[in-house]
Parts: sequence; structure tokens; C-alpha cells
Amino acid sequence: MIDDAGNNLRELDAFLNLSLPLTIAVLPGLPYSAEAARRIRAAGKEVFLHQPMEALGSQDPGPGAIYAGMSAEKVRAILEQNLAELGPVAGMNNHQGSRITMDEAIMETVLSVCREKGIYFLDSRTTADTAAPVAARRLGIMIGERDVFLDNIQDKAAMIRSVHEGLDRAEKKGAAVMIGHVWSSELASVLEELYPELAEQGYSLSTISRFMMESAAGESSGY
Repeated sequence: MIDDAGNNLRELDAFLNLSLPLTIAVLPGLPYSAEAARRIRAAGKEVFLHQPMEALGSQDPGPGAIYAGMSAEKVRAILEQNLAELGPVAGMNNHQGSRITMDEAIMETVLSVCREKGIYFLDSRTTADTAAPVAARRLGIMIGERDVFLDNIQDKAAMIRSVHEGLDRAEKKGAAVMIGHVWSSELASVLEELYPELAEQGYSLSTISRFMMESAAGESSGY
């Protein structure tokens, strides 16, 4: 998954031109959000809503964000507006959100909307104390979760090491979710360079929705 699309289209193009399957998560309410979502679908890639949520620190999550203390009705209204702007989407994941994903009541509302819309939720796991798994179990649904961030260090060698960390986790678990960002200047070229080798070794890359469907079919623990 590639996060943070919507700020501009130049960064996005490098990922749209990749030959591998990708899910690209788009932030709402930005100058190019709707156009980015349209171009991603046109390129045959998968679109997720990258839902802004309040973090524990002082970071600004951006437009269309969910904040602590919001009512369930307000959370639903925000999600409806963001989904309408970007839709159709296959799912959503959280942008920032360490405070909100710890809030079981709000996450139950978020996941209820996902269930009603027939879309997937992927927990970016910006905090180890996430309440999303508990909310998902209560609702009887499966969610996904991030295993590795690919570009916390903006260095080609570090990104390659992160990919291999994800592969190690996939070997142990059967699959792994790796998240990068559209603003990573070298990530697209790293993925394009590694893809043929990974395919030759028998690794299968997929979109997030396909990963979730396969996890559900195999009754693996998605939460």
C-alpha cells in the first residue's frame, strides 16, 4: 500500500506507472484528492480512503479528520463525506490516528461504517495500543494490519532492507502488509527494481482487498 496521495499528481505518477499491483490510499479534502482517486482507478490500481485521525502528538492530520470526543453521528458524517469525495473505494486505513485508534467506541463506529459500505479496513498501526482489533471482534469482522513501513528512512538501502523485513514476516505468517508513501522519491524505483526478482522467487504481490479476501478465505487472523 502507498499512502498520502492527494497533495499533487507528479508524485503519484511514478506509482501509477509501476507494473505491479498496488493499493494507493488517498487523503481527502486536498487539491488533487478526487483527481488522484480517479487516476488511480484509471491506471488499474486500487483506491483506499486514507482517513485522517487525531494523533497523540500535536500533528495536524489534515482536512476531513476524526477527533477525540466526536459523537458517532459526527464520525459517520465525516466518513460519508470523505467516501463520497473519493469513491468508489475498496477500503480505508488511518492516517496518523494514534489517539483515535486507541478509542474503542470511535473505532467501532468507523468499522461499522466499513461493514455497511462493504469495504475493508486496514489498521496502519501507528500505535501498539490500537483498539481496532477489539472493535472488530465485537462486530464480527476481519480487519488487516500493517506489518512494515517501507520508507521511515529515506535511503534506498534502508528501503530495500524494509522490503526484506516484510518478506521475512510473510514467510512466517503467510503474508505481510507493507506501507510506503507517495512522497518517497526513490520508493517507486526500488519497487520496480525488486519486483521481477521477487516474482521469480515465488512471492506474489497483491492489492489490500485481495490480501483481505485471501485471509478471510483461509480463516487466518486478520486482527
